[in-house]
Amino acid sequence: MPTPAMEDYLEQIYRLIETKGYARPVDIAARLKVTSPTVTKMIQRLHESGFVRYEKYRDVILTAKGKKIGQSTVRKHEILEEFFRILRVDDEVACLEIEQIEHYIGQQTSCRIASLVQFLKEHPPIYQSFLQYLLIRHAPPNKRLPDPSE
Repeated sequence: MPTPAMEDYLEQIYRLIETKGYARPVDIAARLKVTSPTVTKMIQRLHESGFVRYEKYRDVILTAKGKKIGQSTVRKHEILEEFFRILRVDDEVACLEIEQIEHYIGQQTSCRIASLVQFLKEHPPIYQSFLQYLLIRHAPPNKRLPDPSE
């Protein structure tokens, strides 16, 4: 079972491969805002655990096991981003909390959150009622009601 730190690396490796076609340690370091030696140590751990294949001075390649975890973590991250957007959580708060939560929710929970998000999108009057409730309970007076399509 990978640690949250390992999942962060697998997530970024997966994202890099999806966008650039490859993942190099220097790119991973830039994305995670860590040093190259730190990346090298983690890649070695991921290699020893069977999540990646890596040779010095080569690209990092996800194994099937590593790809599954990277893909799952990316999906959970995207679901949580959408959920936090619907909840109108401030971007800065959402970013910090999503990075933590994504490691501790399972498949069933992320699927249920995705279903709730989809339900609210398909039922704008219910979502509008929720936004109205938020305004009454949490917003300063005279604030414009947010548009549910935003």
